[in-house]
Amino acid sequence: MLAAHEAELVIFNHSLSPSQQRNLEKELKCRVLDRTGLILDIFAQRARTHEGKLQVELAQLEYMSTRLIRGWTHLERQKGGIGLRGPGETQLETDRRLLRARIKSIHKRLDKVRSQREQNRRARARAEIHSVSLVGYTNAGKSTLFNALTSAEVYAADQLFATLDPTLRRLEIEDVGPVVLADTVGFIRHLPHKLVEAFQATLQEASEATLLVHVIDAADPDRELNVAQVDEVLKEIGADSVPVLKVMNKIDKLDSAPRIEYDGHGVPSVVWLSAQQGQGLELLHEALSERLANDVIGFSLTLAPEQGRLRAGLHELNAVREESFDEQGRSVLDVRLPRRDFNQLMAQLGERANTYLPEALRESDEW
Repeated sequence: MLAAHEAELVIFNHSLSPSQQRNLEKELKCRVLDRTGLILDIFAQRARTHEGKLQVELAQLEYMSTRLIRGWTHLERQKGGIGLRGPGETQLETDRRLLRARIKSIHKRLDKVRSQREQNRRARARAEIHSVSLVGYTNAGKSTLFNALTSAEVYAADQLFATLDPTLRRLEIEDVGPVVLADTVGFIRHLPHKLVEAFQATLQEASEATLLVHVIDAADPDRELNVAQVDEVLKEIGADSVPVLKVMNKIDKLDSAPRIEYDGHGVPSVVWLSAQQGQGLELLHEALSERLANDVIGFSLTLAPEQGRLRAGLHELNAVREESFDEQGRSVLDVRLPRRDFNQLMAQLGERANTYLPEALRESDEW
């Protein structure tokens, strides 16, 4: 078959160990690429910003570090006897040392990127600016929707991984005000764990968002599998607790009308639209307004001295707008924060959120 097609490359749609890849290349007498290697090649072509290129390089180096021996098999026979090292082994060790040094250097630079993003997120939290992240399977239309909502000119194309770098833009939402909208990297089935690790700085935008907009290609026959894969990656990066609004995109291919679907509590849960044709964008604005306006809760809280962990947690979240002390030495807090953040804090402390919320803000379906 290889000879008939004059093939110079064989691609396997799953991961191969270094030894498997090496043995296959010897047997087939051509280059062999596994799924991870192919994805990395595509990523390398798509990366445009300095951060994106660093993340791709990190993933490539991590992948390459386990396969270095492939380039030095011709020197293996030259190594000496007991206590001696041959030139092949010496060169291999040198290359591995250089790789480790470069990987360490990239990690440091990406740590600075994460630190800067964290500072920006804290500043937005203090200013009570919501952050909304677009997530979804690759080629679902996230960048097209991002451009349609913000009039930005983010690169959008009908191809895998057109977006590798997070792009942030301001978006005005009625009854909410300005929000930060983030376009993130697309997901794919069996996404290699090393890629998730390398793109942690990018994916952090999703894990720290107020709301996730999960963009789904409504015309894709595999859309349910794609949704499950996105949910799996969101869980891996710690974003599975972030509220989600689903967007069924590309309805122009289904001859379907724009609409909003509501859950059992009357909250918008799914918006059907076409970003390419501009159909249903006003419905998405409406759904975002309703979801975000109801997300932030404000209330007064009186805490005894022994409840210091809760008080400290609220301060850590920049949720305390004003604090005073009553005659009994109790803290009287004016609190305002996203409901999700409060629920997470309560879960960490092993407390029930409804215990501290006024009746009007309590959730009937809380655990």
